[in-house]
Parts: sequence; C-alpha cells; structure tokens
Amino acid sequence: MKKQEAHRPFFSLPLRSLLPALLGLFVLCFTTACQTTGSNRASSGQGGVPKINENHPAVKNQYAQIAQEPRGDYYIGRRWWTEGTRFWGYLRRPGEPWKNSKLVIMNEGSKLQPDRLPEQGMGQKHGFDHNHEYKIWGSFTGQTVYDPNSNFIIPEFRLSGYELISPNPGFLFMPGEGYSPNRLPPKHPPVFN
Repeated sequence: MKKQEAHRPFFSLPLRSLLPALLGLFVLCFTTACQTTGSNRASSGQGGVPKINENHPAVKNQYAQIAQEPRGDYYIGRRWWTEGTRFWGYLRRPGEPWKNSKLVIMNEGSKLQPDRLPEQGMGQKHGFDHNHEYKIWGSFTGQTVYDPNSNFIIPEFRLSGYELISPNPGFLFMPGEGYSPNRLPPKHPPVFN
C-alpha cells in the first residue's frame, strides 16, 4: 500500500517556491491599475501630443477664445483627475493652446490645491473638479517628480494661488475626447524607463 503524501497548507510552503507566484500577482496588480487612453504613441503626434484637427470648427473656436485671454504672470490650469495618481493636471500660459500645456504635479508647500479633500468617504471627494478650469499663480520649481502610479516623471509646480474660471469649460484637446478616471491623460510626459 502506498503511503499518501500529506498536503502542506499554503502558508507553510517555503518562501522561495512562492516568489514566482507573488511576483506575477504584483506585476498584474500594478500594471493594470492605470491604462493609457487611445492617444498613445501610435495615435499621438510628436512628444505625446494628441493629434489635433486644427481645422475642426470647435477647435478653431477654442483657439480664437484662447487668443483673447489677457496676458499676465499667471497660468491657465485644467484639472485632469485619474484614480490613484498624484499629478494635478495641465498648465499653459494665457494665449497659448492646450497642445503646448504641461502635465504637472503641484507642490502645496505654500497653498493647497483646489480639491484638497479626502480621497474616500461621503460627500465631495478629492478629484471632484476634473476638467474644471482655473487661473493659477505660482512657478515651476525646476524639479521633476516621479509618480509611480502613472510611471511618469512630471514637472513640479509650486502653487501660490488659484481662482476658478469655469467648472465646465468644454473639451481640452479635441471635441468628443473620452474620459475615464482609470485612464491616463492623452498628453503626458514620456514613460519612465
């Protein structure tokens, strides 16, 4: 008669035999947390800028409105919220189109960003202001910050003040652009290698 082998419980297996499974689970969990939008390298212009049909009537209208902005020592900011990431959104100089904007991480040492609220719980939460447009005061620090959840290296901006321009300013880059809080923005810095 053959002696039956006793089955060892999972937690008593040697750690070395669990490493491949744990590593696979880790990679699966963290590489699927954020997805890029359809505007990736294949569908983007140079430098990660989404292809923009500048002859589209809505784009021409947006450019005309932007051209009318008073110039000054401030930025126009558009909040882009993606679940779990730490970047704030896009900043551009007044009069410049969104295709010239930069995705930034806010340094809140002097002033908290507009949606500095709890990330979970009841009521209004962090990220409530996705696509809100702001007048932003402050300056780029010259530093970059690594955001591990997006895998981006992003310029740091030291915020000193803000003023809401519009909670519903319309599209950012192109009419009909899609949005999901689980997808990375269409224009972003190169992925960290």
